[in-house]
Amino acid sequence: MAKNQKSGFIRGRIRGGFIAIKGAYLFVTTESSGMVQFALAVLLTLAGFYYKLSVTEWMFHTFAVVVVLAVEALNTAIEKLSDFVHKEHHNRIGFIKDVAAGGVFFAALGAFIVELLIFYPKIFI
Repeated sequence: MAKNQKSGFIRGRIRGGFIAIKGAYLFVTTESSGMVQFALAVLLTLAGFYYKLSVTEWMFHTFAVVVVLAVEALNTAIEKLSDFVHKEHHNRIGFIKDVAAGGVFFAALGAFIVELLIFYPKIFI
């Protein structure tokens, strides 16, 4: 019985991984915000190879990119769910969507600062 439980657990994790990959793919191929953020991530990553980032710079760059993409995807999910639950404009739903967008703003601002600290000296100094 323990073998079946382990097998079910492992299959469940693998299935969950495929669902997550599908969700990420849907986000970057169907949502304009996902497309823009993903394109910026690719461009900045290519710039990182060009400017030969250090390991530490790669860590900060990767973290910044992943945080922005994750928060943007969560914001999109909140917006889609809110629109599904309440199609007409509603003040409470609007507040929820605005706060979620504020989270994206904080993540994007932080990522912008990180990328500026990494690339400004390499490009302008």
